[in-house]
Amino acid sequence: MKILAIVSGEYGERHVKNIKAHGPSSWNIETWQAPAVLPPVIDYPEDYIPETFPPADLILSFAEHRGVAELIPEIAEKNGAKAVIVAVDNETWLPRGLARQLRGWLERMDVACATPKPLCSLTEHDYGITRRDRLAYESPEISAFAEYFGQPDLKVEVDPETRTISSAKVNRDAVCGCARYVAEGLIGLSVDEAEEKAGLLHHHFPCLASMTKLDDFNHDTLMHESGHLVVDNISEQIKPFKNTKYISPGKRSP
Repeated sequence: MKILAIVSGEYGERHVKNIKAHGPSSWNIETWQAPAVLPPVIDYPEDYIPETFPPADLILSFAEHRGVAELIPEIAEKNGAKAVIVAVDNETWLPRGLARQLRGWLERMDVACATPKPLCSLTEHDYGITRRDRLAYESPEISAFAEYFGQPDLKVEVDPETRTISSAKVNRDAVCGCARYVAEGLIGLSVDEAEEKAGLLHHHFPCLASMTKLDDFNHDTLMHESGHLVVDNISEQIKPFKNTKYISPGKRSP
């Protein structure tokens, strides 16, 4: 699969580095550095992009500027991309209204588009747009990418005698590499401390998603939502091995 990654800073550069290190060797990844400054309204997208782009099946946008979204249809037309993934790890990079517009523009071009919010909510068939709402998509290119990168999927093995985590295999990493980092830090931990430690490892990686509180995430942040996704994946697997403590209320003293 041929991939064009659009980057504008450290956030995107780290994602591309992880994809190159752990994605299939058959993937060919080219990178385009988006303009650092764009006007509030872009009337002529062709003024801000090269005349040609290398052919691509999939565009990955890790740009940290909302104006780049207005360039993507023109880029897709130039390189023949069949699908686009735009990371929404900060709502200022792709506000809700602009995300809907972009999906509509690309749909009219017969180009599939996913706008996962946060990026690590992407699976092989859908992605998150709020804490409770998900959008389904149909795209072999996006699904092929999401087989390896997106919503963290770890296979955790627990030693039943010691109740410690003996292995943590990464079936699907976060695009940034955070899930792989968390998995390495879980080995040898008691199941009773694994969830708290996983949350700390996620923050220490560090996750670069926004810390702005959002109404559609119950006034929580995308960084915290990202952490919930990896911790929830681990929690379900270790639940049978945890010690459950019950507290019986006593009598109040006079």
